[in-house]
Amino acid sequence: MPQLLLLRFHTIAATCIVSTLVFGVLISPVRAHESENTHVLITFMLDEEYQVDVLNDADWMWLQFFPAAATLPTIEERNRQLTGLVSRFTDSITVAFDGVASPVDTITYVPPIENDRTAPMGLTEPGLIRLTGTVPDGARTFQFAYALVIDRFPLTISPPTGEPVTRWLMSGELSEEFEIQMLQPMTRLQVSQQYLQLGFTHILPRGLDHILFIIGLFLLSTKFKPLLLQVTAFTIAHTITLALTIYGVFSLAPSVVEPLIALSIAYVAVENLVTTELRSWRFALVFAFGLLHGMGFADILTNLGLPRAELLTALLTFNLGVETGQLAVIGMASVAVLGCRNRSWYRQRVVIPFSLAIACIGLFWTVERVLTV
Repeated sequence: MPQLLLLRFHTIAATCIVSTLVFGVLISPVRAHESENTHVLITFMLDEEYQVDVLNDADWMWLQFFPAAATLPTIEERNRQLTGLVSRFTDSITVAFDGVASPVDTITYVPPIENDRTAPMGLTEPGLIRLTGTVPDGARTFQFAYALVIDRFPLTISPPTGEPVTRWLMSGELSEEFEIQMLQPMTRLQVSQQYLQLGFTHILPRGLDHILFIIGLFLLSTKFKPLLLQVTAFTIAHTITLALTIYGVFSLAPSVVEPLIALSIAYVAVENLVTTELRSWRFALVFAFGLLHGMGFADILTNLGLPRAELLTALLTFNLGVETGQLAVIGMASVAVLGCRNRSWYRQRVVIPFSLAIACIGLFWTVERVLTV
């Protein structure tokens, strides 16, 4: 009787989790690699003036002011409204010199030159909010914060002379103090810490397609050695294409890569449904799928921006962060099935429903990405 109750409990739990997973994916953006793609560019001029350009998808900007809107306005109406909202935009910006907040002189909205709403949000030509001001007399240091954002974003600062530098900030986070005349690029340690974190967070919580792929690998075998061999093959493969794509040796368009990544997720899940054994040729397939996923990582990493002076360091630590995220997914999945992984009903009550859900999601993404990416 206790075993029967335990079986029913696991069945109900699996059904609830699968339903939640499917529902969550269906209402989420189609592009699992999608990022908010906010960029802030600050330029200091020789005449003591500065300019702040905040770039982002214009529809996304509009939605920050009208979060409850059911539909987007026309492009013309959106641009008209954003032009009228620039004064409110300053509430989300902090510009400080020598630790004291300083008001800007002008703020304007510059709409995109082209408007293509068929592209995924965040990947269209961005709109631009431009702020200008004057550096106070004798000011030595500068700080910046931007709160109208939900994700980590790159801040690039160009000094009056010398090379621009880039830092990453969270929403509302006040930057470090920059010496205006002596801006310095990040050290190797700072680059390592920054891109390690970016790699990890691109898996947890933002890399839903990679999470589902790893879970698909996890579900087939109850033994950890075959799983680790698959993950190793996947890791080696996406490391190769990540590097080759970033260095410009080889690349495929996102319109090709994204649907194939979704199809790889569906394939792994469908294989879980039709076989109970791990075939030797699956390692070759996982390696091939890793090549695709690496190009997906490279597309995002290119959009995020890379420090030219520490390109290799950024690549290696980003990849290490990705691997740490993948191992965390495996660890959490192991904990989730602890105590039932070796039960006779594990495949019927866990592997099949979860694999079916992942297969449906992968096929749904494949169709969506073919039509929209």
